[in-house]
Amino acid sequence: MVDLNPMEDFQRDISYRLLKQDDGTAKLTALLKDRFHDVVAEVVVDVATLKILSAKADFHRSPTSDCGNVSARMQGLVGFVIGKGLQRKLTEVLGGREGCGNMRNLLLGLLPLALNLKAAAGISNEQEMMDAIHDKLIGTCAGYLSPREKN
Repeated sequence: MVDLNPMEDFQRDISYRLLKQDDGTAKLTALLKDRFHDVVAEVVVDVATLKILSAKADFHRSPTSDCGNVSARMQGLVGFVIGKGLQRKLTEVLGGREGCGNMRNLLLGLLPLALNLKAAAGISNEQEMMDAIHDKLIGTCAGYLSPREKN
């Protein structure tokens, strides 16, 4: 058997969590773990407006000691309303030589969950929730190209 270097046998795990709070906010948390990283990103949004109220990143393990410097740049997301222009905003705040591609990708998967939360507000039945999300997100991706067919 050939000995593989750390990139020839590599696994990265990413998980997302959204938790609605009693104060009208939602905490969105993303975890990225692999051989070189143990990173937690946390964003708090106002549920009614989807405005980002706080954003931070904790680098518990990273390839270099400089990686954690991107944490300060997360403040550039505060005040942004999640929706149109999200990708552009993430590139603006977290791009370039002092940014972090991993953090950009992590948040690009995490932050749209707030759109689903808002679309499902006040609904407890799972099928009704999925229908509401579909109706409110038409035109945003391949899964929501057109109105759903009613039975």
